[in-house]
Amino acid sequence: MLRRFDHAFAFALCVVAAILLLLVLQGCGAPKSAALGPGSRVVALGDSLTYGTGAAPETSYPDVLATMTQWTIVNAGIPGDQAQQGCARLAPLVEEHQPQLILVFLGGNDFLRRGSIQAMTDGLTRCAETARAAQVPMVLFAVPRFELAGFADSPVFANLAKALNVGFLSPKLGTLLGNDAMKSDAVHLNAEGYRALAANVAAELRRLGYLRP
Repeated sequence: MLRRFDHAFAFALCVVAAILLLLVLQGCGAPKSAALGPGSRVVALGDSLTYGTGAAPETSYPDVLATMTQWTIVNAGIPGDQAQQGCARLAPLVEEHQPQLILVFLGGNDFLRRGSIQAMTDGLTRCAETARAAQVPMVLFAVPRFELAGFADSPVFANLAKALNVGFLSPKLGTLLGNDAMKSDAVHLNAEGYRALAANVAAELRRLGYLRP
């Protein structure tokens, strides 16, 4: 009886060890997301910072990012949009362009106009719901708020991305807005600033696994 128990216990240990080994092997070196190849379709949803206000259209961050990645990126930035307005536009954009990735850079105008955080998060949640319904991955960008020490990313975006189970990145906009050489005015970048913004986004997308090293 004891011998039978020992054999059963040993067998159980082997099964557990095999499962643990399989989980480790599956996790080792696996990218967080599937890398997108040249020609992949991407929708960049946003406001004036996506549109490229303050510089020529070809220096907007989506245009520069398209050159860096060889992706086909739709610049869906409309100056003045708040989160609810921008996310209301996403469904028809997805239907029209059938993207493989959605980048969402909204919230700056909600802060500037002192809108409610709840309204902003409700809008961004709608974006995530649209992306999920279309089975398209979405990455939410952090947006900075002005504080006594300067611009700093609001934690709202990281927390919301975690709650919605979508990708998250910081484009380090606050650092760029703190550098006069990168700005066209108090809240917009110049051509050099947008190029730096695109480089920051590319580095973060590489970290997330959407862009090959």
